[in-house]
Amino acid sequence: MKDVYITRISKFLPNDPVDNDQMEEKLGMIAGKASKARRIVLRNNKIKNRYYAIDKNGEVTHNNAQLTKVAIENLCDDTFTTKDIQLLSCGTSSPDQILPSHTAMVHGFLKNGNLEINSPSGACCSGMNALKFGYLSLKTGQVENAVCAGSERTSSWMRADVFEDEMNQLQELEDNPILAFNKDFLRWMLSDGAGAMLLENEPKGNTPLKVEWMEGYSYAYEIEACMYAGADKLEDGSLKPWSEFPAKDWGKISLFAMKQDTRLLGENILVKGVDSLKQAFEKHNINAEDVDYYLPHISSYYFKQGLYDELKRQDIEIPWEKWFLNLENVGNVGAASIYVMLEELVGSGKLKKGDKILLHVPESARFSYTYAYLTVC
Repeated sequence: MKDVYITRISKFLPNDPVDNDQMEEKLGMIAGKASKARRIVLRNNKIKNRYYAIDKNGEVTHNNAQLTKVAIENLCDDTFTTKDIQLLSCGTSSPDQILPSHTAMVHGFLKNGNLEINSPSGACCSGMNALKFGYLSLKTGQVENAVCAGSERTSSWMRADVFEDEMNQLQELEDNPILAFNKDFLRWMLSDGAGAMLLENEPKGNTPLKVEWMEGYSYAYEIEACMYAGADKLEDGSLKPWSEFPAKDWGKISLFAMKQDTRLLGENILVKGVDSLKQAFEKHNINAEDVDYYLPHISSYYFKQGLYDELKRQDIEIPWEKWFLNLENVGNVGAASIYVMLEELVGSGKLKKGDKILLHVPESARFSYTYAYLTVC
């Protein structure tokens, strides 16, 4: 088995940052009315800025694959070009279409020659699963380099026109219709952007990071779906997929909008997250003292104190001074968040040789978690 290093990291956050007062202007008001949930959600998540692939005139500037393409190009220079990439592995929660795959579309925009591609599906963990495929491919000697990416373009899923048919349908039934909280909630949580990493077998670059190990855990065997799109949740907790609905009904219930069961989220996201981290620590015989920088992807600062308390409750307390977060200024970029977070940490100048970095990425879709443990070289 070969050693694997992250030798370059880049990001692409489209257009100018969007503050809280500009959000509804960008996404639009549903049925011409301001959201009742917006201020509550923003007060809890404490996000101040996020990015949308929407210009000042309300026009879309990039699709998801284009965001990813730019992030990957930002990795490259005269010494490593897009034509040198041997493996391309990209994860996202929000592909531009069902088929072709997301990575196939990114490869199409890159136009950089024949190579292997991989497109993990899922939500936030898809970016980490993209990284793990690249890591294992280098570890086993299948390739000499891999570019891995995470990206999201959720703004187009959250625009008011997505919900127009549903609101018109509700208007026929009642005088004062409002969008269900499980749909409105995510409109004020998510951001657009992409991040990319170059993996190689040698510690090149200014701050190479050795990937010591990666681990993943799923709790789908015991918990029903929490975040979903392209389906409707039934009374028994099961999902009825879009393909089993008449096409005329898709818009009436905003079937393709992202939705979140906030009750399930609060009950499980932290408990299972720390349970899985504890398993990873035990497997690799490490503890909190072996972590210098802790990078947890949290969707909202609402969960920050709760995560700390749950870590402490399960005997793996990580002191605040080891935490590194940037949610407040870039927003929740889903599968790209951990890439953007690590890029900022590496660029901060804080790291020194021998530092240990723990990446902790949860996914609430059906509660899965992925970890990576890195050493600064």
